[in-house]
Amino acid sequence: MKNNFLSKTKIPEKLPSEMQKAVDEIRKLQSQGQCLAKAYEIMAKRYSGRHFLVYTRPIPIFSFDIEKLWNRAGFMHCHNMNYLMRILLVKSGFFKNEDIENHWTIIKYVSLHQYLRVKLDNGKHINVDIWGASHGVKLGSYVHGF
Repeated sequence: MKNNFLSKTKIPEKLPSEMQKAVDEIRKLQSQGQCLAKAYEIMAKRYSGRHFLVYTRPIPIFSFDIEKLWNRAGFMHCHNMNYLMRILLVKSGFFKNEDIENHWTIIKYVSLHQYLRVKLDNGKHINVDIWGASHGVKLGSYVHGF
C-alpha cells in the first residue's frame, strides 16, 4: 500500500483516537457543505503547505502511517494532507470514496501539486486544496500558476 500522487491509499478501518474525535464532530453536522467546511477548517488549522519545504523535507513524502501523519503538525506534503482529508470526508458518512478524486496542477512552473475534487449529492463538484489554505486558497479553489 502506497500513499502517492497517482493513487488513492486505502481508507483505514481504525483511526487514531484524536482523528476519530474529529470525525465524530463532523458527523454531527447537517449537510455535505457543512462537512466540507468543517473538515477544511480542521485540516487548515493543523497543517500547512510551503513551497520551499516540499524540496527540503522529502522523507515524509512516502509515509502512509495514519497515526504518524495525523500526529504531525505544521508542514505536510499535499498528497498526505489529501489522504487525511479524504479519510475525514469518507468516515463522516457524508461522502463515499468514489466521490473524491485526486487532481493535479503545476505550480511555480516546476512543482506537481495535488488537490481534491469532491462530488456533491447534487452532481456538482467542489475543489478542495488543504495545502493551499496557508497560501490564502479558500474551499472551492486550488493553488495554480506562479
